[in-house]
Formats: sequence, structure tokens, C-alpha cells
Amino acid sequence: MKTTSLNIKTNLIFTPIRKYGWIFTLLIAIVGLYIPKIGLLVIPVMLLLTSMAFFKGRFWCGNFCPHGSLFDSLLYPLSRNMKIPKFFKSKIFVSFFFVLFFYKLISKFIEVFAITGTVSFWDKLGFIFVSSYLMVIIVGGSLSIIFSSRTWCNFCPMGVLQTLAYKLGKFLKINKSTDKKITISKPEKCITCGKCARVCPMQLTPHNNFSDKNQYDSEKCIRCSTCIENCPVGILSLDNEKKA
Repeated sequence: MKTTSLNIKTNLIFTPIRKYGWIFTLLIAIVGLYIPKIGLLVIPVMLLLTSMAFFKGRFWCGNFCPHGSLFDSLLYPLSRNMKIPKFFKSKIFVSFFFVLFFYKLISKFIEVFAITGTVSFWDKLGFIFVSSYLMVIIVGGSLSIIFSSRTWCNFCPMGVLQTLAYKLGKFLKINKSTDKKITISKPEKCITCGKCARVCPMQLTPHNNFSDKNQYDSEKCIRCSTCIENCPVGILSLDNEKKA
């Protein structure tokens, strides 16, 4: 018997960055094979996404990530849009992949820094990021088509890094005013249609999990505003706790 999905396809692109950000991914992964130094452009990207996460959670994932743009803009129309297997969301797998990824990354850094000062140093350093981006295109792209567009994002090491930074920001209480979450303005008007869950690229369920402050507190939420754009009664927004 063929498995069907309750998820429905809708528009995921709301800004030029989200529509064309994939160009950066292909630039690094493909052009980088011939000009490895171009991979060094990933360093400021990693610093920026980690810094942003302290204040805004995984906002980068849903609004600026070039990989996310690739999944949403180019691969989403090809995706089967099926339910993401629980395996890819499990804490054990997510933790294992995070540790494995950074173990491999650090090992490569150690090898490259051993040849600091040589002619090939910058090429080899840049190629570390080129190969990483190429891996995401192959693995993440395949999962995007086979299952759902944002399958990779459920165990993405950069996503996990952002979550950890976000947790630290909350612990230090420095992101209370900057952290914008999905907010429901008038809960009594919700018709419990579940459309916010059916269009969510991360396959989360906001309508079942609003806090007593009328906010969706999931750290997995990428703040992409897809549920806001698709709410049939227009009662969802992206606001901080004070405004909520």
C-alpha cells in the first residue's frame, strides 16, 4: 500500500536571499573544485550564523542559509514531500552525526595547519569547506528529493551548533528582546485546521504547542514564516516575548 503524506506544498520563498542564495552554495561546491581558495568564504558565514544564533535561534536556517535556499528554491518542486523519518530527528543520530562531522573537520584542520606557510596551505584550507559544501549538496539534496526538502536540516551540524549557541544565549538571558518566535495573536480564533503544521518545512506542529505566552517555543523552528504566510485566519506573526 502506497504511503501518502499529510504535508502540502506551498510557497517557501519570500525574499531574494531565499530565492537566489543557492548560487553561493553552488559557487563554493563547484567553482571551488577548480579554485579551492573560494572555500575560505565559508569562514565568515560560519561566524555569522553562530553569532546570530545567540540572539535569534535558528533564524539563519530559515532566512539566509544558502543550503536552505537550495532545498527550498530548486529541490522543493522535485521533492516527494513525504514524512521525514524519525531516525533523522532522533537525538542519538543527531548527536552522533554532529560529533562525527566536527571530528572529521578538526582532523582536516590539524593536517592542513601542519603545512602552514607552504604554497598550498590556503588552497588546502579552502578545500576543506569546498568538500563540506559538496557533501551537503549530495547528501542533503538526495534526502530532499527522496523525503522532504528540509530533511537535512533536522541533523545539520551547523543547525545543531546554532541550537547550542541559542541555548547559551537563553542561559545568559541576552536574547529575550531579540528572539522572535512564531506567535499566535488570538488563540480563540484558531480553527485548528493544522495547516501551519502541514506546510512547515521542518514538519513541526505549532498549532498543538503554543505556550501560555502564545508563542511556539521549539528550538527546532527555523523562523521561516511559512506558517505565518499560510495561516487561513491570519493570526500568526513573528514577535519577541514582550510583544507577544
